Amino acid sequence: MAEKAGLMQIAYDREADVLYLTVGEPRPAISREVGDDVLLRVDAETGEVVGMTILNLSTRDSLEKLPVRVDLQPSA
Repeated sequence: MAEKAGLMQIAYDREADVLYLTVGEPRPAISREVGDDVLLRVDAETGEVVGMTILNLSTRDSLEKLPVRVDLQPSA
């Protein structure tokens, strides 16, 4: 798994209109809503950010709402 530690995977599901960003090897995580239709995926045991999910990507009226900026600091 070490060879994929810095790898970022991006996938778009056209039918569901969802963009998935995964950091490293995909793994179980909990989702926290950090913005309108934006979910941050966090490893429940370590608090490490492992991905992001953006719902309804095609309905965003412009690219002005991108990039999505989030604080990646672990919660206390």
